Parts: sequence; C-alpha cells; structure tokens
Amino acid sequence: MNELPGLTSIPLILGALFLMGLAADLLGRYTFLPRVTLLMLCGLVIGRSGFSILPGEFVTNWFAPLTSIALALLGFLLGQQLSAAALTERGSTVIRISLFKVTFAWLAVGGVLLMLGAPPLLAALLAGVAPATEPAATYDLVQESEVRGEVTDTLLSIVAIDDVWGMLIFVLMMGLAAILTGDSGAASSIATELGAAGGSIVLGVALGTPMAYLSGRIRPGEPTLAEALGFILLNAGLAEMLGLLPILSAMVMGVTVASLAKHHDRPFHAIEGIEWPFMVLFFVLAGASLEFDTLMLTGGLTVAYILSRCLGIYAGTRVGTRLVGSSPAMRNWLGLALFPQAGVALGMALLAAQRYPETASNVLTIVVASTIVLETIGPVFTRMAIRRAAVE
Repeated sequence: MNELPGLTSIPLILGALFLMGLAADLLGRYTFLPRVTLLMLCGLVIGRSGFSILPGEFVTNWFAPLTSIALALLGFLLGQQLSAAALTERGSTVIRISLFKVTFAWLAVGGVLLMLGAPPLLAALLAGVAPATEPAATYDLVQESEVRGEVTDTLLSIVAIDDVWGMLIFVLMMGLAAILTGDSGAASSIATELGAAGGSIVLGVALGTPMAYLSGRIRPGEPTLAEALGFILLNAGLAEMLGLLPILSAMVMGVTVASLAKHHDRPFHAIEGIEWPFMVLFFVLAGASLEFDTLMLTGGLTVAYILSRCLGIYAGTRVGTRLVGSSPAMRNWLGLALFPQAGVALGMALLAAQRYPETASNVLTIVVASTIVLETIGPVFTRMAIRRAAVE
C-alpha cells in the first residue's frame, strides 16, 4: 500500500487531531460505537500501521508525555471516589462486589495466559491491567438508557471505584513481575516498585495538602483553572522525574483534596472541563502506536485476554452479588455491564512497558487491540444488561 504524504507542522497535527476528536464525539452520538473506539480507529488509520499520515516521530515524542498528563488527570478524578465520604456513600455492598470483580478478573487473566504458555512477565503485567474498566462509557450508556434502579445505581457506583482497586492490584503486579521472570535481581526490583509506590503516595499527600488549603482561596468562591491544572501537572512532572507512578500519586492527591478541602468538588469540576482534549490526543496516539506485525504474533493471546477478562468479571460479580444477597436481576446482569475498558488500562499498559521494555511491544499491542474490541462489543452487553435487568 502506498503511503500518503505525512503531516509535518505540529500546530497542523494538533488542530487536525482535536477536530478528529470533535468528529468522533458527534459520530458516537449517532452510532453504536463509543467515541473512544472511533478515536483509536482514527489513530490506527493515520498511524504507521495505516497510511502513515501521522509522523512516527510525533507518536514517539508525544505519546509518553501526553500519557503522563492524561494519567495524572484521570488519577486525580479517581481519587475523589476514595475519600472517606465517598466510600461511606457507596456502601459496603458496592465495595465488596467491586473487590470480587477485580480479584476474579486479575486471577482469570493471569491464570489463563500462564496456562497458554505466555511469558510469566507478560502474563503478570496483563493480569494487572485486566481489572480496569471505563467509567465514562458506562455513564453515557446509563444516561442514554434513561433506566434507573438497583442495577444501574450499583453499576455506576462500581465503575466509579473499581479502578482504584485495579490500580492497587496493578502496583502489586508490577512488583511481582520480577519474581515471575526468575531474575536474580527480583528482590531488588520488588523493592524498587514498592519504593515507587510509597514515593507516589508521599508525593500525592505533599502536593494535595497545599492544594486543598488553597482551593477556593486564590479566587474567593472558586479556584482558578490554573491552580488545579498547575498542581496536577507539577505532580505528573515530579513523578516522571523521580521514577514514580503518575496515576497513583495523582490519585492520592485527589483523595487528599477530597478529604481536606471544604469545597473539594470545585477543583475536580475544573479538571473535568479540560480533560477531554488531552484524552483525544491520548486515544488517537494509542491507536497510531498499534503494530500489526506484533498483533499477528500475539493475536491468540489477545483473544485469550479478552475472553478470560470478561469471564473473570462476570464470575466475580456474580459471586459477589450472591454473597451480599443481591436480587436475581443484579446477579444475572450486573457482570455483563462491566466489560468496557479504555483509558486507565491503556495508561497502565504504557507504564508497564516503560518499566519492562523487553515486553513493551507485546503489552501495548495486546491492550490497544483489546481496548478497541472491548469498547466496541462492551457497550452492546452493557445496553442489553441494563434493559434486561429493568424488566426482570
């Protein structure tokens, strides 16, 4: 296939990508495809596996820093869900169901991939990514359905909090990955990962405390956007410079702000207003980074990852709902509504690839390809589950 002429101007590239995000948003409102899937497919078409319109050096130079920023924004917003007030509001029932869901997804993916002969390091890292879900797509689908009840309320609560548990599992698997490789330096690697996790927590508290104090005081009644974004970007930069985990430190910063600030919702609303442009670039570049050659080699593992993840999520949710005494509708349909996976999983995969470059291509290719599939078929199951639960 002859390649089309590539873009060379950075402003031209950014402008085209933002307009592509607008088109994906509009098209997603009138088709069954979520905008995340459309953005990644656009990236695939214009990337090196497609027509190579997007320069390879642009993807190489911009993907990592944009991922750090996108993860910091996501982590900060997720942190709001882990404050004491938020956990109390969710209730112990939702917390227990979500814990079963993430645990079963983690064990199912890791176990199946190991049984199929996947390298232990690859299996461990993909198992760490598996529990992550996609809150935004689920929120959109619930709003679209106009259905309200026990299942939809529980669904929204679970997707709001299960990425937090998933992130904790991911940090654990990053540390245990060294053991599964049989590397003689495993103990040192585990200590490094645990140190990175501990340092991320310290950094999050150190930045979250002054942010909570300043919230609403620089401009009476409402913090400025520069204030909120400045702290989050400072966190991302320091985490990257110190070799820490940007999403974890941002999550802890969000928890700190949500717990200490009287008007804690205002900085979160400010970030929600600017998150999408960064996510547009993130998803397009993720699609553009997909390598067809690697995908052909890992196609079987990609299918196994998708199937075992969905099976683990459904089984874990079913066990959890049964143990807490949920209704038959909850037991039958809640798990099917939790299949979508996108931004957090992609960010985790990139972090894993940076930590373990020897398996970077396989991890990124499998997660990007599975995200495209799960963001396409996942919403179909979510819609069906919401509608069936409403009439059961």
